[in-house]
Amino acid sequence: MKTFLPKLTEIERKWYVIDVTDQTLGSLATTAAKLLRGKSKPIFTPHIDTGDGVVIINAEKIRLTGKKWSQKTYYSHSGYSGGLKEITAEKLMEKKPTEMVTKAISGMIPKNRLKKEILKRLRVFSGPEHTLQAQKPESLSLS
Repeated sequence: MKTFLPKLTEIERKWYVIDVTDQTLGSLATTAAKLLRGKSKPIFTPHIDTGDGVVIINAEKIRLTGKKWSQKTYYSHSGYSGGLKEITAEKLMEKKPTEMVTKAISGMIPKNRLKKEILKRLRVFSGPEHTLQAQKPESLSLS
């Protein structure tokens, strides 16, 4: 018996729209990461990019539980000594509403050569409108 490996021409990609109004950040990120990697498909192979595309709308209406708005911090470093910057989730949402969702999903994708290719199919919009009507995305509800 031979192991089935999908060819790049055999991979069919769908696009999904997820409305994240009043959804928790963690459950959204796990669902989106599974779709982007293609783990729900029967042809899933870890070393081949078999995933679908995900469009997230209303990212500004995401929900965090507990005191995470004031206590959760995001760090970045410039590479220079003393170049560590930190920002709370509340300030990050005011500054860049889509960045928090992107960072959560990006953290759930494996750190390997496919990560950049996988994240190219993620689009996050802060409002209810998106620009990917040509891909004919299907609506997906988180439950």
